[in-house]
Amino acid sequence: MTTGGGTGLVRRPDASNRATLLELLFDVVFVAALALISMTIAQRDSWGALGQSLLMLMAIWWIWSVTSVTTDFYDPEQRPIQAVLMVTMLGAVGAAAALPRAAGGHALVFAVAYVAPHLVRGAILVSTLHRHRHNAQERAARFMFWFVVSGIFWIVGALPPGQPHWPLWVAAAAIDYVSAGARYPTPWLGRVPIDQYERATEHLGERYQQFVILALGDIILVPTLKIGTSDFAAPRLAAFVTAFVTMLLLWQIYVYRSGQILQITSRRALGQAARVAPYTHAVMLAGVVCIAGGFDRIVAEPTGETSVRSLALMFGGPTLFILGRAAFTYRVSGVVPWRRLVWLLVFPAVAPWAGGWPSMLVAVTCALVLGGVVAFDVLGTRLRLPFLRPGRVG
Repeated sequence: MTTGGGTGLVRRPDASNRATLLELLFDVVFVAALALISMTIAQRDSWGALGQSLLMLMAIWWIWSVTSVTTDFYDPEQRPIQAVLMVTMLGAVGAAAALPRAAGGHALVFAVAYVAPHLVRGAILVSTLHRHRHNAQERAARFMFWFVVSGIFWIVGALPPGQPHWPLWVAAAAIDYVSAGARYPTPWLGRVPIDQYERATEHLGERYQQFVILALGDIILVPTLKIGTSDFAAPRLAAFVTAFVTMLLLWQIYVYRSGQILQITSRRALGQAARVAPYTHAVMLAGVVCIAGGFDRIVAEPTGETSVRSLALMFGGPTLFILGRAAFTYRVSGVVPWRRLVWLLVFPAVAPWAGGWPSMLVAVTCALVLGGVVAFDVLGTRLRLPFLRPGRVG
């Protein structure tokens, strides 16, 4: 661990791509947040509550995503960056603790816990880089400017303490996501140069993979917490095993050919991957928490009739996950995984009848569709069938 100046603060081209132990500890904090979001989705019955939970997921995910970009551009062994990680972990813990009641009395706690790490990170980076007259201070200033703008909406949206003003929070999340997509256009500074995104390393790809693998554990963690307080009746145990199988199938879908993405050598493709990964992975994570929430409900009542909400979670979750993975593949390589996408047609095809099925049968249907995707991947590789159809990188 070093203190380093402005030059040492920025990651060197020959630096190790391995995640530091502090970064891995940082990831663990978010596992609890994902589990709380999934359980909140399972417990609330209104569609509005589902949308609110997904909005909070977007906020939680953005904390992780922006911080991981920070540790890819800057050296995580430097003390200022470690301070950023520690402060962000504290904010993430506060946001996670406020999640169950963020729609009620804890809205301001959630907003402050979300905004504070972004502002502290910006202050540390800008002050440190300015002191050493490093040109990367402009990059840090752009990030900080837009988090100040969105932070106003997050905080005002939580005042007075109590029920949040959801339109203001939606606007705040939109500012965060759109400003990043537009490369943080800032008065007098302009946008983040494209070549800075092209400096992304394998470290960032590894970080995304590590987080998704941890997130997939949410699919079995939430049912485990549920079955641990219930009896181990055969239908409930079968639902639990189905959740475990579903988790493994999603893992296989995510890691299939992911090694090829990590080995990209084109600087333009690396920049493209760095820019689209936060958005495509947000879609995948939304799918994961929906599936986990669905299994929470199914493990509780495996033989009960499937509600419209449970059906939406169990069919919508895998759809979001596969669409997010396909979008990432397309934006990085310019090709479309049609063999995977065709399997999604099963869900709308059976949906008109699935509402009357036992919830356990819906879970099995979900697992069978995912199993079909994995089987086609394996068969396509062995028979050398085209996995992807050429397209264009836009």
